[in-house]
Amino acid sequence: MNDKQFKEFDAIGEDKLWTKFIKSKDQSIRDYFVLKYAPLVKYVAGKISMGMPQNIEFDDLVSYGIFGLIDAISKFDPARGIKFKTYAMTRVRGAIFDELRSIDWIPRSIRQKAKQIEQVISELENKLGRTVEDDEIARELGVTMEEFHALISKLSGTSILSLNDIWYLGDDNDELSILETLEAPENMNPDVLIEKEEIRDYIIDAIKKLPEKEKKVIVLYYYEDLTLKEIGEVLEVTESRVSQLHTKAIMRLRGRLGRIKSNIVG
Repeated sequence: MNDKQFKEFDAIGEDKLWTKFIKSKDQSIRDYFVLKYAPLVKYVAGKISMGMPQNIEFDDLVSYGIFGLIDAISKFDPARGIKFKTYAMTRVRGAIFDELRSIDWIPRSIRQKAKQIEQVISELENKLGRTVEDDEIARELGVTMEEFHALISKLSGTSILSLNDIWYLGDDNDELSILETLEAPENMNPDVLIEKEEIRDYIIDAIKKLPEKEKKVIVLYYYEDLTLKEIGEVLEVTESRVSQLHTKAIMRLRGRLGRIKSNIVG
């Protein structure tokens, strides 16, 4: 697509272009959307690349993300009441992490240890009915606090973003990400809307129950789009400490959302 055609599409307006694209699946319109939102892919890839091992190349993350963007363009439905940018970011993140999962970049031993901690957190919180402290988790794992913190540091950067997981509502064609549920669609079947709102309420409740600093990291990272370095400046802690808080928050959320998921969509 040349600059002249891009400017012509830009002048038409995005809403009208989406209406036209949905009806025609015009390749040139799709190319326009890819070019328009390519910076979004680089932005998401940049955030994900922070804390990744050196063997994970930024350009590779961008390539994975472009596939997610193309998928988002082909599946986007404005009638669902979700902004395309929100929908696309979810798909781009999802595509990047799907590819990272497929190349199995996390060592098996690390994955098993992460799963063990998530399970311990889930079982303890289910048993005690409250947020558990680090020393309680360490005690259940049979390690010292120093060993627990060292383990969390080792796991930091490997916690796949569970906030981008897809929830299926019975129909393979009716899927939404957890982040999508935080923007309630307006034009939707009432039964599906109720179900999505129920999921959203569970997610919001799970985030609210996080320890204060972990909650702030989640809000600032996912909803304010700050980098780990920027969050560290806000909280006045090191970037590595932010990464540790993020890892613990993700593990808590995974455990809590895992317990309720089967009750909602199982």
